[in-house]
Amino acid sequence: MTDEQQPEILEIRLKGQLDQRWAAWFEGMEITPTPEGDTCLSGPVADQAALHGLLKKVRDLGIPLLSVSRAATTESQERP
Repeated sequence: MTDEQQPEILEIRLKGQLDQRWAAWFEGMEITPTPEGDTCLSGPVADQAALHGLLKKVRDLGIPLLSVSRAATTESQERP
């Protein structure tokens, strides 16, 4: 599989705490509370359309969006 075909691992940071029960609604994204009291959603996102779908869900819940970024990758994650 080429890099173009592999989903990117993204981190979506939200203001406030989001309960684990929302994981299925966010398409299996991992929900992690941060020490600052916010929430980090992380996981693979297939393409821009999937990202927009996730961001629409954040908007629909009325949760303030703090950031969207690529997750840091290690050399072992980059190799097949």
